[in-house]
Amino acid sequence: MATIAVTGHANLTGASLPLIAGALAPLHARYPAAELTGISCLAAGADTVFADAVLARGGRLVAVLPSADYRARVPDGPQAAAFDRLLRAAAEVKVMPYRRAGAVAYAAANRLLLGRAELLVAVWDGAPGGRQGGTGDAVATARAQGTPVEVVWPAGAARRPLIRPDRRGAPLRP
Repeated sequence: MATIAVTGHANLTGASLPLIAGALAPLHARYPAAELTGISCLAAGADTVFADAVLARGGRLVAVLPSADYRARVPDGPQAAAFDRLLRAAAEVKVMPYRRAGAVAYAAANRLLLGRAELLVAVWDGAPGGRQGGTGDAVATARAQGTPVEVVWPAGAARRPLIRPDRRGAPLRP
């Protein structure tokens, strides 16, 4: 059985999605479909592309939701539709014991992913994030505990700038 977890950027450009899907296909093809389990938090970007690739290969999907309100935080539109579709397709769903999503809940979800995974796939540009529960944190944790990490960042992949709200809800650039 091959159990592979994913971490990666949620703010991938639209043009990056097929590039990343193409880079993930041969990675998943290393394993017989009946032996492939992918673990994902189903976030936008990397998590969604990874989950779709696992299912396209015929593998089993495990969804890890960091908090009880995680779905409510998914914006309406295509991402919500993808999240709901993947959640329905998941063979197993684990909801972490947090009411609200945030760094602590994301870090706990990462610990669960890494506790079950034989390999961490990081759809990551390699930039240090420094944020608890983020991609860089998951990669550092995996490496520290001896979990193999395979970084996937094909030529041409890129991220959109993040816009984070300030305490009043007004958008701020990173």
